[in-house]
Amino acid sequence: MSPHVLILGGTTEARLLAAELSARSGVRVTTSLAGRVARPGAQAGDVRIGGFGGAEGLAGWLREQRVDAVVDATHPFAARITANAALAATATGLPLVVVRRPGWQPVPGDRWHTVASLSAAADALPGLGRRVLLTTGRLGLAAFAHLTDLHFVVRSVEPPEPPMPPDLDVVLARGPFTLADERALLREHRVDVLVTKDSGSEATSAKLTAARELGLPVVVVRRPPLPPGVTAVTDLADVPERLGLTPPPSSS
Repeated sequence: MSPHVLILGGTTEARLLAAELSARSGVRVTTSLAGRVARPGAQAGDVRIGGFGGAEGLAGWLREQRVDAVVDATHPFAARITANAALAATATGLPLVVVRRPGWQPVPGDRWHTVASLSAAADALPGLGRRVLLTTGRLGLAAFAHLTDLHFVVRSVEPPEPPMPPDLDVVLARGPFTLADERALLREHRVDVLVTKDSGSEATSAKLTAARELGLPVVVVRRPPLPPGVTAVTDLADVPERLGLTPPPSSS
């Protein structure tokens, strides 16, 4: 039978991996999206939208759909999904490959303040600046809602919902953003401090370069740890081998 691979997606890596695996003869790919974005980008293979109902629900779905392997290629901060994937893989005896892009590393000139959570980032802000660019996603604004003396600029793909800070400008935009884009945003809104999650990826690192050029402090939220016993791969080329898939036939 053709191997069936479930990709827990929502990232560029997941989309690229779905295309690569779907191009292999005999491999069936299903990408699962959480449904937090109303109009997700195109995906190769089958697409499933919505939650599973926790680890138990995911395990049941894996059995029902006769899945042979699971790839967690979600955002590095999707800790609950990753934990459920690990539990479901253990319950079903399926191989699990976790894909994580490398995190960012500070370079000379950076003024980073590394914190463990969004709430810790909010605690750090009053001493760092008054005009804050938040690039932590529209679902984490509640952590900053009590900061009534600060002005926030929030960039997201879709409009945020309460609770959120009262003094707020929303910039609706979908990345990736160029260095020129980030420079213009910081200057237009007179930003004096940036808050971001360590999502990694060169596609979203231009804001760090722009902040460095302007000498701005950056509050960086560390990634949550992986579940015990789970390791991640950083190179998509390693995934097929980890899944036990044979290489595609040579075109020569």
